[in-house]
Amino acid sequence: MNQPQGLAAYIAVTAAYWAFMLTDGALRMLVLLHFHTLGFSPVQLAYLFVLYEVAGVVTNLSAGWIAARYGLTSTLYAGLALQVAALLALTQLDPAWSIAASVAFVMAVQGASGVAKDLAKMSSKSAVKLLAPRGQGGLFRWVALLTGSKNAVKGLGFFLGAVLLGLFGFRASVLGMAVLLAAILLLIALKMPKGLPTGRKDAKFKEVFSKNRDINWLSFARLFLFGARDVWFVVGIPIYFYAVLSDGSEAGNRAAFFTIGSFMALWIILYGGVQAWAPKLLRAAARPGAEITRAARTWAAALIPVPALLAALVALAGSPAPWLTASLVAGLLIFGAIFAVNSALHSYLILAFTSEDRVTMDVGFYYMSNAAGRLLGTLLSGASYQLGGLPLCLATAALMVTVSAFGTTRLGTR
Repeated sequence: MNQPQGLAAYIAVTAAYWAFMLTDGALRMLVLLHFHTLGFSPVQLAYLFVLYEVAGVVTNLSAGWIAARYGLTSTLYAGLALQVAALLALTQLDPAWSIAASVAFVMAVQGASGVAKDLAKMSSKSAVKLLAPRGQGGLFRWVALLTGSKNAVKGLGFFLGAVLLGLFGFRASVLGMAVLLAAILLLIALKMPKGLPTGRKDAKFKEVFSKNRDINWLSFARLFLFGARDVWFVVGIPIYFYAVLSDGSEAGNRAAFFTIGSFMALWIILYGGVQAWAPKLLRAAARPGAEITRAARTWAAALIPVPALLAALVALAGSPAPWLTASLVAGLLIFGAIFAVNSALHSYLILAFTSEDRVTMDVGFYYMSNAAGRLLGTLLSGASYQLGGLPLCLATAALMVTVSAFGTTRLGTR
């Protein structure tokens, strides 16, 4: 493929992924904050996202095979279209329904959204392996740019979701996002250049299970890395900050929504920015693959003390205070920066370890582990917060980062 054509396809894929992740981040905040104000407990809030993550596990396991058989553009368009359908379905949510009926309905819709997200993600990440220029760190730069920019856009989505909920309410916000995403899907489908593989009919499902030792250990490390983030990110921190910031009035709730949305957006945007910067930080263009693998071990170990120290700080403080909130914000931003370097290294290594003929399969298997980690973190987030508050969420994160770091020590060993 010539470089201009490859670049055009890369830009189109990135634009589609941006559009999807903007609505994904906004939907996460809309659902979390809307149902918290309706009186849902931390465990019930976690349940709302369980099927989303379960769907991610199943989807990633099969999406690589589907893309290998039917082509990457097919899975990309399917992901965007399914997200539009999920958003439209959420507009039918009736406030008069019981809590059980509301939870079941939103879980089902979130499950469809989870399928959509991972179809779009697998398609976009796999495309980078095929489109990136060869040599001089080109693969690391392109995957870091895609992943980093995606997370910055998702961060804006968190803020957008909180703002839309405060200004327009739940139904109008979700409907507006569905219309916007449908328009973007139509535009991209009309303008998508050629350059992505159309699939091969002889691809077999059993091929998704990798025999590459490095890919399997990297997937193990990825599972626990993302579990360590979501165990405090999904329920713990938003609900803790809401309890600290809201006085129970409508104006107080609105101010709390904006503040929480701003923090979540800032965290994700910082995470995305550091991911995009990671190739320069690590001097990837001048380092052989073995050195980058060793860097993954070093950065994994560097993340362990952060949640451990934050857990101890919150537990010893006893009650919320302005200095504690400021310390938490600073500490979680440090966690986000180090986490981002770890995530960027993983995203590069999975593409470096795989081959072009197996890229969709290996990327699908790897992101299946990523989704399994988010599922584990989501389940533990609600349960940990209900049992031991924020200190237990952060202590669990420290344990999971330690397990992830162990997985990285197995990379590159024979």
